[in-house]
Amino acid sequence: MAGEQLWVTEGEERGNHLSVDAGLMIGRAAPDEDGRLGGDPEMLSQVRAGGIELLAAPSMTLSTLVPLSGLPSIGFAFGAYDQVWAAMDGGVGDVVRDAIGRTGIVPMQKMWDNGFRQITSSSSRQLNGVEDLRGFKIRVPVTALLTSLFSGLGALPSSISYSELYSALQTHIVEGQENPLAQVSTGKLYEVQKYCALSNHCWSGYWIVANRRALAGLPADLLELMNSQFDAAALNERADLLAMDRSLQAELTAKGMIFNTPDPVQFRAALVKAGFYTQWQKTYGAEAWAQLEKYTGPLS
Repeated sequence: MAGEQLWVTEGEERGNHLSVDAGLMIGRAAPDEDGRLGGDPEMLSQVRAGGIELLAAPSMTLSTLVPLSGLPSIGFAFGAYDQVWAAMDGGVGDVVRDAIGRTGIVPMQKMWDNGFRQITSSSSRQLNGVEDLRGFKIRVPVTALLTSLFSGLGALPSSISYSELYSALQTHIVEGQENPLAQVSTGKLYEVQKYCALSNHCWSGYWIVANRRALAGLPADLLELMNSQFDAAALNERADLLAMDRSLQAELTAKGMIFNTPDPVQFRAALVKAGFYTQWQKTYGAEAWAQLEKYTGPLS
């Protein structure tokens, strides 16, 4: 690593709020705008191999390698950000970081925000309740958790990469998708979607993960500085995204999208009936689940 520099790469499924300033030449943001490095799963593999030294990895993508990364994205678990950050800066974050570390990559201490996820749909269907999701063809990331969630709600989820999402919506391969509003805006999904249900059906974030060998090559004082810089940047990014999210609904409304706010109680009741929470409690294990419920309250 000439000059003791590390390069951080941003994944494909991100909003333009995600930028990295590690300071003092430790980190430089190198977004993969043209997809030369592949999709998020391919870039995650490159971090493990050392081809990429640092990656802003979406928690959903990371869950394909580290299943526990999906724990904080359990459907309708968190109702507000105070719960999210208490959990992720506390016991839930500890559980997930430990699991990530066992795979040979190193996560930074504080998680970055991606936002609460919302459901958009074409002009043929507005989503006001659980019944409206029955038979609804929805794109989800390549992750078992969201496939399970929407299947439990009666929808027909399809795993499609983000780079192919716009085309899939435009050609009606799927009727809708789910993402934070930042991705709806930067991906120009408002051009091919009419409605947005503010479902807040799950929260997702980013882990800054590093190749273990790359970090081992840094002097101890520089490593400590890098960790502190990334943690400070995480707090700034959280505040930036919260402010941006508050303005995005108005911006997207001006571009023609129509918003509604479904009652989350009916969705959670449907998931309980479908056995969603029981299934994922078994998947994640009693100890990890107990950590989550410390912050969310009982989920089933």
